[in-house]
Amino acid sequence: MRKINFSAGPSTLPLELLQKAQDELLNYQNKGFSIMEISHRTKIFEEVHFGAMNNAKKLYGLNDDYEVLFLQGGASLQFAMIPMNLSLDGVCEYANTGVWTKKAIKEAQILGANVKVVASSEEDKFDHIPSVEFSDNADYAYICSNNTIYGTQYPSYPKTKAPLIVDASSDFFSKKVDFSNIAVFYGGVQKNAGISGLSCVFMRKDMLERSKTKNIPSMLKYAVHSENDSLFNTPPTFAIYMFALEMQWLLDQGGLEAINAKNEQKAKTLYECIDQSGGFYKAHAKEGSRSLMNVSFNVAKNADLEPVFVKEAEEVGMIGLKGHRLLGGIRASIYNAISLEQVQTLCEFMKDFQKKYS
Repeated sequence: MRKINFSAGPSTLPLELLQKAQDELLNYQNKGFSIMEISHRTKIFEEVHFGAMNNAKKLYGLNDDYEVLFLQGGASLQFAMIPMNLSLDGVCEYANTGVWTKKAIKEAQILGANVKVVASSEEDKFDHIPSVEFSDNADYAYICSNNTIYGTQYPSYPKTKAPLIVDASSDFFSKKVDFSNIAVFYGGVQKNAGISGLSCVFMRKDMLERSKTKNIPSMLKYAVHSENDSLFNTPPTFAIYMFALEMQWLLDQGGLEAINAKNEQKAKTLYECIDQSGGFYKAHAKEGSRSLMNVSFNVAKNADLEPVFVKEAEEVGMIGLKGHRLLGGIRASIYNAISLEQVQTLCEFMKDFQKKYS
């Protein structure tokens, strides 16, 4: 029996995609070989590769002003690649909303970029998205759209004249996005759009012009990957295959608007369960900044009950509920592949747990 997997990432995948991958693992499209075995230079793999790129752009409604890059190194490598490729002679501005922006800031500083933190919610343990204004003439303006650890999410993106860069790793492909001032939109795909080993970067073409002027190693240069259609070296072929399956699955679900409606309902159900518990449970994030993807909360009545909660949830088939080590508590990641029924199952368990230990 499969568990209900609330892990923050790598995370649960749609069962039908796992079954399709299983069916095709030894004999891809009845061709007599696995997609993992063939060269990335073959027409067969290129159909998967470019089909995935095209469907990714279709889901976000992007035109030819943007390119899709498939890269390795996780979202963490982008923390360094962004300042390496895109910083100029001015200031690189960051909004600090938690661990992932702190890491991005650190990497930019290591590289000698002129970094300025223009907003932060650190003093409040990152329990909200701070108000932020970026300079019009900044080299770029950087945010992380959703924080997996603290359970916060931008309700809307800042409007900027400076190129906006968005680390969207943990709410990737979960809703429609206004790209009107977004220059770079990226993420690791292992939470909402595939398996670990692949990062997807949507990059506006004027940013690629910046990259071309940089004297940096080829593997770290966006322009090189663009010029080679993300086939400069051997890509993570199986991860791209799984990403392609996810893109088609999202289209079959009705696209990102339909997925977002389901995600909103799931989050509403879980937050109501927390808020209506009479103080037994307490969400970490303040209203107005609450994530639809990662719901971090505590057993406010008695923190000693939190490991008991996690253990008893595992015993009834729910895994991945232990909070991040930096925050503790409990965390339910309710990504695209988690159903409303599974969230309702969690809520029923929470109510029963409360009755048991009140």
